[in-house]
Amino acid sequence: MALGKILLVEDDESFGYILKEYLEINDFSVTLAINGEDGLENFKQNTYDLCLLDVMMPLKDGFTLAKEIRDADPDIPFMFLTAKALKVDKLKGFRLGCDDYIVKPIDEELLVARIKALIRRSSAESESTIKNYHYQIGKYQFDFSNQALSLNGKTNRLTEKEARLLQLLCENKHAILDRNKALKSVWGKSDFFNRKSMDVFIHKLRQHLKDDPSVQILNVHGKGFVLQD
Repeated sequence: MALGKILLVEDDESFGYILKEYLEINDFSVTLAINGEDGLENFKQNTYDLCLLDVMMPLKDGFTLAKEIRDADPDIPFMFLTAKALKVDKLKGFRLGCDDYIVKPIDEELLVARIKALIRRSSAESESTIKNYHYQIGKYQFDFSNQALSLNGKTNRLTEKEARLLQLLCENKHAILDRNKALKSVWGKSDFFNRKSMDVFIHKLRQHLKDDPSVQILNVHGKGFVLQD
């Protein structure tokens, strides 16, 4: 079983393939993209535990890519892996929210150790967040850990996907929940069939919440959904 899914974006194909093989030998699942645009497309379509980004790349540089990744998923850990060693570049990387900045040439064993530490930390933070949250949705009480939605002493048990999708809506209450972020978080991939499936689950959640007229899940065309109460 893979220790984690990594998106590696590196325009030096020889170095990229060598690093991909090394990480896979160490039990990671790795997707290699050879420019920033391909990297962003892979990120939108799939779920990853960590991103490894070069900085100097064609079509879209690593700093721009990192900002777009952060906009799509503020919680994804990412590291820069680059020949740009100047202090100003390192500071720019950390201002963009990177978790680490490694200058080439790299020490492969140290890189693997850092990746494992970041994925462990991210996983622990995610589990802690998920296990403890209770939400008020209008007159409803939502206990995510027990997949329970309650109103006036009556409890309705949600499916795992229903509960996870409702949790994401609660965490973004009165703001837009990005459609692609929700798809990747709940279904693992953004494609035509999963988009149709999510529309069905949004309809189911509306049915679960219909006994409080103040609660609404609104469509924002081309962007996502907003939970209001």
